[in-house]
Amino acid sequence: MKIVSWNVNGLRSLGKNGYWEAFLTGMQPDIFCLQETKASLEQIPKEILSPEGFSSFFSSSQTKKGYSGVAIYSKIQPLSVIYGMGIQEFDEEGRIIGAEYEGFWLINTYFPNGGMGPDRLDYKMRFYDAFLTFIEKLREQKPVIFCGDVNTAHEEIDLARPKENEENTGFLPQERAWIDEVVNAGYIDSYRHYFPTKNDAYTYWDLKTRARDRNVGWRLDYFFIASEFMKHVKKAEIHSDIYGSDHCPISIII
Repeated sequence: MKIVSWNVNGLRSLGKNGYWEAFLTGMQPDIFCLQETKASLEQIPKEILSPEGFSSFFSSSQTKKGYSGVAIYSKIQPLSVIYGMGIQEFDEEGRIIGAEYEGFWLINTYFPNGGMGPDRLDYKMRFYDAFLTFIEKLREQKPVIFCGDVNTAHEEIDLARPKENEENTGFLPQERAWIDEVVNAGYIDSYRHYFPTKNDAYTYWDLKTRARDRNVGWRLDYFFIASEFMKHVKKAEIHSDIYGSDHCPISIII
């Protein structure tokens, strides 16, 4: 089973220039999780809303149109679907959707960006803490896989210019320390499990500076696997050859 995660930076734009078809053909996912969909259901073209062979589930922002949003598409019908953590201030932006399968929970999350001032960084850190509590509760029932745009590079190896970004959100000590907490709680960064020392492996590049052409990027997108389920994960990849966003897809095979 192949599970894919991708921050698409606008789901509607994927239908243009063949990006949607190239993604489905190139990736051939069984389940895929999208972040930053930036669309409500009535705005999404039918071929993207309901591709043949997939059930689709969406959570959109309640606060403003064209902002945030997540989706899960699945060839396997989930046992149940959950929308948010049950905390209004964190759920109203449409950042979490989860699907329950026979052997695991799959939680797709678009974590907040800590930019735009101290209030937003505080929101991000509180979201982080609430999220870890949330998935640990789910984990009491069955193992958790969570994926998505975490909006933080964990270690210096995970971005091209660590020294220049030590005081920038996305690489602040407190943001990175939260990922340490996740690891200490028993979640495994699937990509680093297979490629512990691989350099220049990024999932996000700034569009304005054409950073992807020079591979000046950040690894912001992850699949974290509950340690008790890691034995089922056979492969983890970054798909930097897939275009259509400022992020590229990542995948695992279980």
